Amino acid sequence: MMAANIADLFEHAADAFADRPAVYFGEQEISYAGLEERANRLAHFLHDRGVGPGDHVGLYAGNSIEAVVAMIAVYKLRAAVVNVNFRYVENELQFLFADASLVALIHDCRFTDRVAAVAPGLPTVVLPDESGGGSYADALAAGDPRRDFGPRSADDLYLLYTGGTTGYPKGVIWRHEDVWRALGGGVDFMTGVPLEDEWQQSVRGAAGDGMVRLCLAPLIHGNAQWAALMALFAGDVVVMLPHFDPGEVWRTIERRRVNVVVLIGDAMARPIIEEYAAGGHDGSSIVAVSSSGALFSPVVKRQYLELLPDILVTDAIGASETGFTGLGVVADVPGGAVEDPRVMPGPTTVVLGDDGRPVPPGGVGRLAKSGYLPLGYYNDPVKTAALLTELDGVRYALPGDLARLEDDGTITLLGRGSTCVNTGGEKVFPEEVEGALKTHPDVFDALVIGLPDERLGQRVAALVQGRPGAKLDLAAVEEHLRERIAGYKVPRAVWLVDEIARTISGKADYRWAHRHATEHPAEEVSHAD
Repeated sequence: MMAANIADLFEHAADAFADRPAVYFGEQEISYAGLEERANRLAHFLHDRGVGPGDHVGLYAGNSIEAVVAMIAVYKLRAAVVNVNFRYVENELQFLFADASLVALIHDCRFTDRVAAVAPGLPTVVLPDESGGGSYADALAAGDPRRDFGPRSADDLYLLYTGGTTGYPKGVIWRHEDVWRALGGGVDFMTGVPLEDEWQQSVRGAAGDGMVRLCLAPLIHGNAQWAALMALFAGDVVVMLPHFDPGEVWRTIERRRVNVVVLIGDAMARPIIEEYAAGGHDGSSIVAVSSSGALFSPVVKRQYLELLPDILVTDAIGASETGFTGLGVVADVPGGAVEDPRVMPGPTTVVLGDDGRPVPPGGVGRLAKSGYLPLGYYNDPVKTAALLTELDGVRYALPGDLARLEDDGTITLLGRGSTCVNTGGEKVFPEEVEGALKTHPDVFDALVIGLPDERLGQRVAALVQGRPGAKLDLAAVEEHLRERIAGYKVPRAVWLVDEIARTISGKADYRWAHRHATEHPAEEVSHAD
């Protein structure tokens, strides 16, 4: 019987590709055999201290080989990894540790004092930092290297906490098989056809030496976590960096001969391609750039295809609560297709209106997906009831993304309903305005929010980061916008900032944006239509 279990899927690849490199991290590397042995040792160490099936183990760490070992070790025990944002302060950590029902914590050495203050009685394994230290080496030395954990199940649980950009994070809980099918390659994203068995990914990997995949986001984010896991299931090589730096990205691409770059939207994509445009880098090994999780503007996609014309650029949409829901593929510049922000929906993706029925072409509603879905939010039946619904006997997840169904069957993702601006009865979707702003040659980044307005209910506002050395002419920016979007969508208030604050995964930090707009005077108020 097929287990379709995360640990099993990795072990199939470890058996097939024992001597192949599994992970590169800076100058460090580890083979599949080495990753397997260390994960077995750490799993046995955790088991001997009471961690077992169904338990939740926090991973409070930056990218590292040790973090990958820890993830696999926890899954080998049929326990669940809880991703902990390493930017959280003490009150956020207290909330997450309690909400996630942690029985143990694996954390970087640099967080020792904070962990001691927040959860002094929680069993820990401390990962080393640059100077060594921690208890990780002792844990490996004490653990048995053998794989003798017994059978696992497709019903074992996977837990992923959302980023919490608009409030406290929520834990999305999945069965292993469902999340593998939705995010890990268990369904062919291009055709929608499920793999027949759990060995198919490793069998495909045996055909060559494996692709080299650079995962740029931190492992605490689902984008990087599943890019890495999917690569490890197939015998590919995972490349990670300790932190995001465009110059180091290109140096790593050249040194490791990276084939696929996996990133999160403009916040990563634009600095990388502009660093390349400055010259001095070799991108000849790249065959594809894949984005998901945040806005990937058409203007930025065009930069990639103009400078690296032989690559494939993909823009996937989805959420922690749905997995993959659609894909936009751009292969060349001619014909202007790159300007089109639409994606082809997945085979089980629909747009549902306020009445709970599919919208007609041209209609706007909430993006919904059926098929392989999560069980809901951990410890939150109220939010689970709002997420999951049933229509004509079919179960759907609706995480809150607004979308428009186009006449040709494609879908334009408009953003989260919680960030939509209702100004004078008109709905304005921030991502559309942000995309228009970024087409101005002197604008590097932008974030659009809604602010209270006595007459309109809300007014459109923008925080804008100019290019280095550029002096933004806001009147010219407004004129530029009016050629691209309707007048009521043009920001009525603008704040110029040195840098747009984003989460570690590149997503918009709305709490920062609202706080900045409240505490600082606007540069200009537009007389938008």
